[in-house]
Amino acid sequence: MDLFDKLNIHNTSLGQYHEIADGYQMFPKLEGEIHPWMKFRGKDVLTWSLNNYLGLANHPEVRQADTKAAKEWGLAYPMGARMMSGHTTMHEKLEEQLAAFVNKESAYLLNYGYQGMLSIIDSMVDRKDVIVYDSESHACILDGLRLHMGKRFVFQHNDMENLERQLKRATRLTKISGGGILVITEGVFGMAGDLGHVHEIVKLKKDYHFRLLVDDAHGFGTMGPEGAGTGTHYGVQDEIDVYFATFAKAMAGIGGFVAGRKDVITYLRFNMRSQIFAKSLPMPMVVGAMKRLELLQTHPELRENLWKIVRLLQNGLKNNGLNIGHTESPVTPVFLEGTPIEAANLIVDLRENHSIFCSMVVYPVVPKGVIMLRLIPTAVHKEKDVEITLQAFREIKNKLDGRKYNREKIEFNLK
Repeated sequence: MDLFDKLNIHNTSLGQYHEIADGYQMFPKLEGEIHPWMKFRGKDVLTWSLNNYLGLANHPEVRQADTKAAKEWGLAYPMGARMMSGHTTMHEKLEEQLAAFVNKESAYLLNYGYQGMLSIIDSMVDRKDVIVYDSESHACILDGLRLHMGKRFVFQHNDMENLERQLKRATRLTKISGGGILVITEGVFGMAGDLGHVHEIVKLKKDYHFRLLVDDAHGFGTMGPEGAGTGTHYGVQDEIDVYFATFAKAMAGIGGFVAGRKDVITYLRFNMRSQIFAKSLPMPMVVGAMKRLELLQTHPELRENLWKIVRLLQNGLKNNGLNIGHTESPVTPVFLEGTPIEAANLIVDLRENHSIFCSMVVYPVVPKGVIMLRLIPTAVHKEKDVEITLQAFREIKNKLDGRKYNREKIEFNLK
């Protein structure tokens, strides 16, 4: 067989929808300045799908810092991987600032969060070790697990009894193999917005010997008294052995970092393949991240504005009879019941008739018959934006309850 004979887009889970969804539900083009109101297919839409939590993407000081750094350094410097020729004092300075902010001894920059998480997992464990992970872990964690040649056990989402059962299994195996145990969870689960039960997980350390890795991509900058993450929200940051976060959410940038004990981070520096064999984070992104971190620390009103909008939106949705699950973070899911055709018509109605742009999630990410709309509030959304959105959601809920999306095709040319 020719390899290419198997590469049929219609045979893939998402690709089967590409002819009707490409450019609309999938790979849509949002244009214009990064802002709550952007252009989609030539019209203004109120956008709730950008991970720009603190509104830093177009903050004037951030734009100025980005522009100055690009002019001074260009986008190529430093050339090469950190280990070979891409290491600078500025990279080290940012790492020191990040480590201090998240209360860890040391930190190391990552080119991209996704690649970084893969390499963290890959470099920390070998075939003797056992990984125990939450069932709703992000794709970057799952892909990292695929590199692991040893055993791995999954525990039901935030189920501490189930986690303990898996720890008992892992402990029995490691007593034979001589390996260790790595537990992986998230600080904030990015789809449903609920928090990982980090505070409960660390209590199990008294009975089981394991190390804890937390992916806090959505918690860094949003959670905790100073925005230093979910561990500080729970008051257990010291118990997180390896802390991971990305710049792609609250920092509105590119890259990420891993933080922990100095000897552990030194080991990771010399062993993370996705960093050893990849180009260093360009200088404008490093300098820009410094400015973003500075604003995150010195302007608490950004986080206060974010949470004001979060509360208005989430309370408004609940008061209108909409199910937002168990979110405890800015991530705001809205769970509805409907068929795939209802989901498709609903999202078209939202975008074309209500000028609301948000992401839609359907099976297999959520169970069959469930439609999940995912909204990401930011510090730069306004109260008026929330009012417009609540009115739109009231109307789509009434239509869905009345099965109007099922029996009435919305006349709209997607081409």
